[in-house]
Amino acid sequence: MDKHEAEYHLKKDHEAEIRRAAETLRGVARATPLIRSDFYGDEYGCRIWIKPEHLQVTGSFKIRGAYNKIAQLSDAEASGGVIASSAGNHAQGVAYSARERGVPSVIVMPNITPFIKVNATKEYGADVILCGDVYDESYAKALELAQENDYVFIHPFDDYDVICGQGTVGLEILNELPQIDEILVPVGGGGLVGGIALIVKALKPEIKIIGVEPKGAASMHLSLKEDRILTLDRVNTNAEGAAVRRAGDLTFAIARKYVDDVVTVSEKDIMENVLLVMEKHKFVAETAGVTALAALKKRAKRGKNIVCVMSGGNIDTVTISSIINAGMISRGRIMCFSVELPDRPGQLVNVASLLAENGANVIGLEHNQFKALDRYSNKVALEVTVETNGPEHIKKILDILANSGFSARRIY
Repeated sequence: MDKHEAEYHLKKDHEAEIRRAAETLRGVARATPLIRSDFYGDEYGCRIWIKPEHLQVTGSFKIRGAYNKIAQLSDAEASGGVIASSAGNHAQGVAYSARERGVPSVIVMPNITPFIKVNATKEYGADVILCGDVYDESYAKALELAQENDYVFIHPFDDYDVICGQGTVGLEILNELPQIDEILVPVGGGGLVGGIALIVKALKPEIKIIGVEPKGAASMHLSLKEDRILTLDRVNTNAEGAAVRRAGDLTFAIARKYVDDVVTVSEKDIMENVLLVMEKHKFVAETAGVTALAALKKRAKRGKNIVCVMSGGNIDTVTISSIINAGMISRGRIMCFSVELPDRPGQLVNVASLLAENGANVIGLEHNQFKALDRYSNKVALEVTVETNGPEHIKKILDILANSGFSARRIY
């Protein structure tokens, strides 16, 4: 899409188009209910709601835009089949929607796409091609195949019908909770934040729309800052659903006109919030899906009413395991330390007793005389991993060990 086409779409009646999309999606996409979060509300001193799009059909909001786009195709267009490029969620949305319409679909996915997303896309009936290390390389391949085979390309974000489908998220939020101060929205290419901004600014322009990107994939944030579309040299984020090097022409134009700000969040905060929503709300969310919650550190203010869109929940079990561990470490729930002990009976028992008396649960231990710093010092290296209750608890344990004559070094 070029600049002139983007300007053409900006002049449309966005409210009417998004309401029409809502009718198209009736009976297909779920109207996911807002969930009040007492945990996040207490944490930040305000009222927080989660829009749980991870509970949506295919596990993310992407079904909305994909289905709305494919529903608009003529029979002649649909007969040749559709193609898309995606890190996973748009792929599943297109595959599901094409199956419902009865048309063949081909999806080009980056090589880094988690297996759960690849497999789910195949299960919806699509032919999957793995190509490229990031979305942009898959995108180029999909365009090449579309031209060669006369497929209709379904863009994951830079398409007005797709954006209007995503905008139904905003319409549902306003229908359920009209009194809002801010809506925080994950940003990859910008289709979700763009669609929500179009409908919210049409109906309640006083509500602030804040996009959220990972720091390692801040294409929209940097483009708005420079007031021109920038292409990142590379992306560096575990949030593969937001790993986009270049924002779309239309999504950039919408964001520049209707989005109040785009902020960035760290990988540490993303992983921490995957753990928190799992622990506090029993939600399984993907990394890109929790960026809005991660942004509460920057945007939450006492007394505010904030809705955080949780955009997806398609995450593989290996990633969940690693993120839980990283999140527990960052929250001070797990600590590992090393200490050198005199090589005589009873020293290990003394350390274990101190930990037990102060509420630290040992979950890992390595007692190895060959790891001592000085092989001739008659000392033994001990590494201990313990469950803890937070940073203050960790400090207390290290202080107690020091006061008892043990010089402990924290590893993580």
